[in-house]
Amino acid sequence: FKNAEAIGHPGGLFLNMISSMGYSCESQTTPYVPYFLSALDYFAWRYNMPEMFYPEALTPGMREVSKSGDMWGNLFPRGGYVSQVHDYKASAVVAQRIADIVSRDGQLHVYLPATAKQRDGYWPPKEVKEGDEKTHKWQMLSPRTQNTCAIFPDGFTTDAYGDKLSNQESYSWALWRPYACCKRRGQTFLGSVDWMSY
Repeated sequence: FKNAEAIGHPGGLFLNMISSMGYSCESQTTPYVPYFLSALDYFAWRYNMPEMFYPEALTPGMREVSKSGDMWGNLFPRGGYVSQVHDYKASAVVAQRIADIVSRDGQLHVYLPATAKQRDGYWPPKEVKEGDEKTHKWQMLSPRTQNTCAIFPDGFTTDAYGDKLSNQESYSWALWRPYACCKRRGQTFLGSVDWMSY
């Protein structure tokens, strides 16, 4: 069983400052704001209610954190119980569950959605989808800070991930999401063409 939290990244203070000057896109999150605390989401997090009856929870192979035969765990039900015995992988599955919850509106959990609406000149990221690097990437912060980002699973099927294990069974990641925006120059935005893939 794992408890988990999703807190607005402290670096967002700097990002908000440069976004107000037009150098960055506005973030969907506010620094230090708790978007999800598993202790407050008691019934859904501890008892998997009502998600244990969702089709995603009942259908094998649907909504899994896996890649090329390396299956880390099911995304549903989005609660604290994980059937993965490897602590790093179990924690990554829980982080993916939290990201799945907070990146959507109207979920049956106690949480604050980290979502925004599209408007002229601003295209916030879509919902986090496991295995899709166009919607998100993870950067490990503890027990080891990494300078790279990846999606889960973030290695090969044969990896033991011993270098990423925590003695305290405590992990933290930064969730990075792709934003698109443009500075308003005229009266009406006509459109854009994205030549770069994320």
